[in-house]
Amino acid sequence: MKQTFFDAHAHLDFAEFDHDRDALFIEMNARGIDKVLIPGVSPERWSRQLEIANQYQCYFGLGIHPWFIPSSIDEAITKLEQQINHNLINPLFVAIGECGLDKLRPNFPAQVELCLKQVLLAKKYHLPVILHAVKCHTELIALLTKSKLTHGGVIHGFYGSVEVAKHYQLLGFKLGIGGLLLNPMAKKLHHVVSELPLETFVIETDSPSMTPLNSPEKRNSPLILPSIIEKIAFLRKKSTVPILEQVNKNTLQLYEL
Repeated sequence: MKQTFFDAHAHLDFAEFDHDRDALFIEMNARGIDKVLIPGVSPERWSRQLEIANQYQCYFGLGIHPWFIPSSIDEAITKLEQQINHNLINPLFVAIGECGLDKLRPNFPAQVELCLKQVLLAKKYHLPVILHAVKCHTELIALLTKSKLTHGGVIHGFYGSVEVAKHYQLLGFKLGIGGLLLNPMAKKLHHVVSELPLETFVIETDSPSMTPLNSPEKRNSPLILPSIIEKIAFLRKKSTVPILEQVNKNTLQLYEL
């Protein structure tokens, strides 16, 4: 039976794919990469994102990334809720996000406000939330603990300790594992992947970003997913087939597909 892969986080709507998007999807299909989730990042980009998602039948989330803080958070949240309501009947719409916190970027208080309001929309509409988290696990865990979400979500591009990972797990969150796993120096992530239950993980690429170290390609793509599965299997001393089956199951269950 042909193996299939689900990229739980890929920005295939970005301009980096405009010149060869058709060819990439053909190659993905040939390699069994048949499901992708495209997260939203800003109101200005939602239209193009939804166009690509519908054209290629990709799942999608709607959200505002902490790198794109709007001039009026309240106005942007109103637009987001309008988009949510407009897409509730679209079976491809499965999550709120990408939103979150990033201490490497400015205006952290505004990030917290923007993130919290999106998390509360996820709670209101009973949807999982896709969270960007950079050097802010303490603050994000506190925010999520207070929010008491019922549908959890994904901590995208997870990089943290086993202890932090367990906090997210208890809050009902999966951990997004991507190209960083292929870096021989990412020992902390290797430890997390080898120690936590396999039910904790989904696989993702964050394409076109987060290209693996020493990759011949400058642009990342979902084509690296088999390498991620192979690395997880190596770390857990298991074969790839049950690993892939379980992470696919995790993703499908999270998004109720």
